[in-house]
Amino acid sequence: MHVPYFVKKTGFPSLLTSCSIAALLCLSAFSAPVHAEQAEAPSKTQGSTAKADTPAFEGKGALLPQDAVTHHTATFNGHKISYTARAGTLTLRDKDGHPSARIFYVAYTQDGAAPENRPVSFFFNGGPGAGTAYLHLGAAGPEILSFPAGNPTDGANAKLAINPDSWLPSTDMVFLDAPGTGWSVPTDEKKAAKEFYGVKQDARAFAKAIQLWSSTSKRLTSPRYLVGESYGGIRSIEVANALMEQQSIIVNGLIMISPALDMSLLETGINPLATAMALPTFEAANLSLHHQLQPDTTARQLNSAYSYALGPYLNKLVNTPPAGDAADTFYNEIAQRTGIPVNIVKKERGALEASAHDIRSRDGRLYSLYDATLSIADPYPEGVSDSDSPEPTLSGFGRAYGSAFEQYAASDLKFATPITYNLLDLNVNASWDYRAGQGLLAHQIPVLRQLLALNPSMRVFIANGYFDLACPFATSRWVKEHIPVGQDRISLHLYSGGHMLYTRPESRAALTQDVKAFLSHS
Repeated sequence: MHVPYFVKKTGFPSLLTSCSIAALLCLSAFSAPVHAEQAEAPSKTQGSTAKADTPAFEGKGALLPQDAVTHHTATFNGHKISYTARAGTLTLRDKDGHPSARIFYVAYTQDGAAPENRPVSFFFNGGPGAGTAYLHLGAAGPEILSFPAGNPTDGANAKLAINPDSWLPSTDMVFLDAPGTGWSVPTDEKKAAKEFYGVKQDARAFAKAIQLWSSTSKRLTSPRYLVGESYGGIRSIEVANALMEQQSIIVNGLIMISPALDMSLLETGINPLATAMALPTFEAANLSLHHQLQPDTTARQLNSAYSYALGPYLNKLVNTPPAGDAADTFYNEIAQRTGIPVNIVKKERGALEASAHDIRSRDGRLYSLYDATLSIADPYPEGVSDSDSPEPTLSGFGRAYGSAFEQYAASDLKFATPITYNLLDLNVNASWDYRAGQGLLAHQIPVLRQLLALNPSMRVFIANGYFDLACPFATSRWVKEHIPVGQDRISLHLYSGGHMLYTRPESRAALTQDVKAFLSHS
């Protein structure tokens, strides 16, 4: 099974969020929040400590403080909001009632809002072993990690700033870290893999955590949404199913950002259908790099790329490979569409493996799997094995999110702990059980079909970046086109950007406005 290069070292399949990588071992220095034009710095009262209703823990669990409550006022894109932030943990228990994990969460609730009408959105990232700092500080939270203008790969100079595009005007938010990630700590790490590191186990844990928060916060009747990024697409589908079956909680909708919906659709270079679905992304990136992707023609250009990829291109991949002049014509067309040198295309026989070094390396630059328009100087322009090739996003600026979140939690949320925020745990990825039943790899499309049929009110919002090769936008379109019931309740949204499309300010703002419209139907 094809998986991104960084997972091949473990020998296990995994899908990471667009910057999922282990948190930095020490804190970086970040400046005070920048006052964006549309936002003002929150005013805060001294954080208070709430008595934690948790049993005594040993090891890392004992180093987590009690819940911290802080009060803030800020203006987000013209909306002045007073809100309460609570950072703390929820205790999961096994079938015998013994504590099995402390789940770290941060909840933001608007002061004075009627809870029965106010939507609440539950966030988680992917990995599957990634913490939620990406969506928290990248997309929806009150503050963001801002990268230098004109130098998006400069993680060393990233700064915390007020997020003018926070989702808080539209929804209360609860960010949850999966067991083994962030500051969520299993009680017994030796049992963690069996208890939590799998498609079904993971969904069960999240469903219970959501039920606990909803019950203790008296939000069981509020409109409910699940927000997942990358593997969080699979996770959101499974959690929605687990909530309904195990907790009798029915969600109003799913919001998926750069989602994985079926692992087999990501096996570029091996699975012909997956390989074909990546081609429109290659083409979009090539057009953008040559300034040929224009706002007024983008939709038409992407439709044309999609039609070619799932038509003539896929037809040639699944049939007898062309030879002679026919092969030359085929390879030259792919090279022209993608910008990949024709000798590389020929070597791959037209089946482009998205994460391969020779596919990503051109003219002394190494392009990212997570944003095919973003590149760094190639440290191995002469070529190197895929397992040793760095990933510009994962190995570079994405590392800043871990230490930034530690800084934010300690200074703004008054939640301080000596434990390093575990931005990505590769041991979790290596231990993950991707079987979703009958020994099959994660294949959530049938589950999504059933959810849409059983819950006629459930709506699905899917956001993709044009340039994301990890979870290409064509996979979302193809899945929607093959849903027989509820297809009209699935909305697709495309933005300029990669897997973390929200790192581009204009795309983050557009995403927020589209989500606002989606949530307004609650």
